[in-house]
Amino acid sequence: MRKPQATSHATQLRREFLGAAMLGAGAWSLAGRGLEPREASAAEKPDDGAIDAHVHVWTPELDRYPLAPGYVKDRMAVPSFTPEELFAHARPCGVGRIVLIQMSYYGFDNSYMLAMMRKHRGTFSGVAVIDREAEPRRTMLELARQGVRGFRIRPRDRTPDRWLEGEGMAAMWKCGAEEGLAMCPLIDPECLPAVDRACEKSPDTPVVVDHFARIGADGVIRKADLDKLCRLARHKNTHVKVSAFYALGKKQAPYLDLGPMIRRILDAFGPERLMWASDGPFQVLRGHTYRDSIELIRTRLDFLTQTDREWLLRKTAERVFFSGGAPRSASALIR
Repeated sequence: MRKPQATSHATQLRREFLGAAMLGAGAWSLAGRGLEPREASAAEKPDDGAIDAHVHVWTPELDRYPLAPGYVKDRMAVPSFTPEELFAHARPCGVGRIVLIQMSYYGFDNSYMLAMMRKHRGTFSGVAVIDREAEPRRTMLELARQGVRGFRIRPRDRTPDRWLEGEGMAAMWKCGAEEGLAMCPLIDPECLPAVDRACEKSPDTPVVVDHFARIGADGVIRKADLDKLCRLARHKNTHVKVSAFYALGKKQAPYLDLGPMIRRILDAFGPERLMWASDGPFQVLRGHTYRDSIELIRTRLDFLTQTDREWLLRKTAERVFFSGGAPRSASALIR
């Protein structure tokens, strides 16, 4: 198998992931901003077409939806990325449904994401962010009642080998296993062994690793990092988001340098456990486009079969984030 191509961008070590959301808005332009979403065609109704498994939305209505401590308006990536702005990019590309990921600007307050899920019922699923130390099971079930199907987890100030330790995190993984709610790690490659151990302890918990575990964020796609990620394939409920192309490898459309990495994880996980995602709005900043992201999977990688594309572009995300009703315990939770 061909080795992934590599390029050196060491000065940008994971900048797109770790710093992009806090850069000044003046440096970037948002392709398609201000466009009114056109009416979806028959091929783009919510139940049809592709699913984008990872998009962040936020609003300029800061009085109604305040920012979390530590975030300020003039340091947001762009002033807003509302569903209407998102649809201007997604609908012309045949994307009918989208998984919203709680934006870090709001901390543990998932109100805006939930409001947009209610407003566009059937179009959005959701991945929330919660406090692992504050009754996580109860919070997870409350959010599951409102359509949330996953929970973003990250190391923050914890070490790579111990970031998943603690009673709160154990409770989250247990609830995920019992209720079919996914753990969605936003991590770097050095944190993957801890995920491997957690999957061994809780094999029934769905896991969806964001953005290839950010392999290649420094411009170099290392075999050792891919080995760590592909080791997770032995756990039947693990999945990987094929996403954030703007921030990995050469960071240049048409992103063909990512092909060997995608082929490696395809061989390891199979298409049924991979899902495409844009990571909007960051995929449409700095001259990158939404269409270039989806077209890498839809047309540009010749080793993908039509069946592969169907799984990556719709069926895997549909199964993980859109199938079924509320978890069985959620209906009895609220008194």
